[in-house]
Amino acid sequence: MEKKNVVVFGATGHLGAPIALHLKALGYNVYAVGHRKNDNGFFADNDIPYFSVDISSKDDFEQLPQANIYAVVHFAGVLPSYMKSFDDASLFVNSVIMGTLNVLEYARKTGADRFVFPQSLFDVSYLFGTKVPIPADSQRKVPAGDHACYVIAKNAAVDLVEHYYNYYGIKRFILRLSRVYMYHPNPYIYRDGEKRMVADRDWIYKAMRGEDLEVWGDPNKIIETCSLKDFLQIVEKTLTAQVDGGIYNIGSGGSIFGERMKAIAEVFNPEGKKSKILYYPEKPSTRQFVLDIQKTVAELGYEPKCLWKDYLIDFKKEMKAQRFAKLWGYEEDYLKE
Repeated sequence: MEKKNVVVFGATGHLGAPIALHLKALGYNVYAVGHRKNDNGFFADNDIPYFSVDISSKDDFEQLPQANIYAVVHFAGVLPSYMKSFDDASLFVNSVIMGTLNVLEYARKTGADRFVFPQSLFDVSYLFGTKVPIPADSQRKVPAGDHACYVIAKNAAVDLVEHYYNYYGIKRFILRLSRVYMYHPNPYIYRDGEKRMVADRDWIYKAMRGEDLEVWGDPNKIIETCSLKDFLQIVEKTLTAQVDGGIYNIGSGGSIFGERMKAIAEVFNPEGKKSKILYYPEKPSTRQFVLDIQKTVAELGYEPKCLWKDYLIDFKKEMKAQRFAKLWGYEEDYLKE
């Protein structure tokens, strides 16, 4: 049987790179597309052709394969978590809205059967704060704060994806992402323009030193996450699903905050040192939430397989293996900045 061609946009990113390698391992002909001019030979090492494309520029698409594309997986675009400033909303308009429109046009012109696209979790953040699972088809709204312009752009992009389904018949699989838990050498994000270390990376570093770990707020609250393995399982299933698609929640059913901290200590404490878990219920912490994954299970055949401790074990393995170092560098490259 002839191999199907899949184009992965955003292939140099946190999720795009693992997606490209996973689909290649499954037997697809994968074309990796990224904004970076140079991937440092990473994709050539994995027998995947790489193309440097600015998705906001139509002319850049001419260098890509122009026919016989089965699926387009579009994970490109700017992310507010890695931006120092949100003053220029045109960055989101150009990258997320116009970029997605150009990628959709590419999918249409090349005869793609289906289109896979990530949606921001913050479109349902108004439903955070309880243990009631948030349905996949909840109303999409724009939050206040530093993610507002981003979510406005993502909602508009989702509307464009739906239009191309309704008008051109391109199946669409819109994946509302909870945090996909995976190792990346960069432990920092930006929040309201301020550079901060990702909370659980700070906990992991402390556990590696055998230091005490603090649980702020309610230790029994539920936090939604999805392991990289389960996320890749879902992406894989979008390419074989016998449905037209829709919006699907990406999650696992959540895990208990206090138990997560205990597992971090168990996995990352050095021999002979054990972190104490200290509880501070009076201190503020992240709002709890959990996503309803019933639709993802029913329509895509998703089977969550990883527990929180599995996430951490895989994280530790990736931290040691450094599979993506040629593409992303090493922790010291970010810690010294």
